[in-house]
Amino acid sequence: MLSDTHAPRFWKRCPTAVAAHLRSADLILHGGDVCVAPVLDELAQYAPVIAVCGNNDGPDVVAWGAPDVVEAEIGGLPFAMIHDSGQKTGRMARMRRRFPAARLVVFGHSHIPWDEQEDGVRVFNPGSPTDKWRQPQGTLGLLEIEDGVLLDARIVPVTG
Repeated sequence: MLSDTHAPRFWKRCPTAVAAHLRSADLILHGGDVCVAPVLDELAQYAPVIAVCGNNDGPDVVAWGAPDVVEAEIGGLPFAMIHDSGQKTGRMARMRRRFPAARLVVFGHSHIPWDEQEDGVRVFNPGSPTDKWRQPQGTLGLLEIEDGVLLDARIVPVTG
């Protein structure tokens, strides 16, 4: 799972450390701010991609098939994805109200990794692998889902 790759300014091509994780992916989620659709085509060479449109994404990303919000299932797990979840304060309650059926809510926008769980709902931001802002490292997220159950969700560093 990726977000905020901000190509071509920060993503010229898939970084080696990111590609190492994508090679074993069954599905790639992108939480928006791809910025240019060719990045989604590049990611799709590794696995199918589901992306949402971010505030820096243009019409080509929308034309590629990235809506503002996705609500679907992954391996039987109800999930939702949106680029901007709003401010940190009240995030869990806000996401639970907005997506009552989701057991996993994925977002981006802040570039700050976030992993919060409450009453069987997980709200998760993988951070950015390329535009880490004030974070110590670039990151992405790894999910393990089986038979409708989120077995594991991890934020992993991909840059120093």
